[in-house]
Amino acid sequence: MKGTEFDEVAFFRAIADSEARALLIGRRALVVLGLPVLTADYDFWIHIDDIERFNAAAAPFDLAPSRTPTEARARGRYTLENDEHVDVLVARAVPTTEGLRVAFEDVWNRRRSHALTSAVDVVLPSRADLILTKRFASRPKDLEDIRSLELLDTGDQT
Repeated sequence: MKGTEFDEVAFFRAIADSEARALLIGRRALVVLGLPVLTADYDFWIHIDDIERFNAAAAPFDLAPSRTPTEARARGRYTLENDEHVDVLVARAVPTTEGLRVAFEDVWNRRRSHALTSAVDVVLPSRADLILTKRFASRPKDLEDIRSLELLDTGDQT
């Protein structure tokens, strides 16, 4: 079975062009920041009202949603899949394992753009907020990622 040719730069450009409020989270965000971690998927936290816009941006890449927008809103998450896998979080707020409520709007307001190429930016949470997203599950790899993020000197202290 031959996999599809996935153009990551074009994918990120399509998301940016869609104007969906979409934050890259997860290990792919760490890769964008220059950390040497391995990951096979993409993780996004999007505004609950932007599901259709985000899905439309992903459609040219043959990424099929696992749930309708209504179902996704009710469950708070869904996936887009083909040979690639995109986990999409659509909750207005998510608690950390310590019980701290992290609101999308607050994280969105503190977002940072990072150049993927000279023509394409990727939107990430601030470093502090990215650490909070790693505390949603606090799996062993999340705890390692938090340690790496805490050591990262980006000048982004928020």
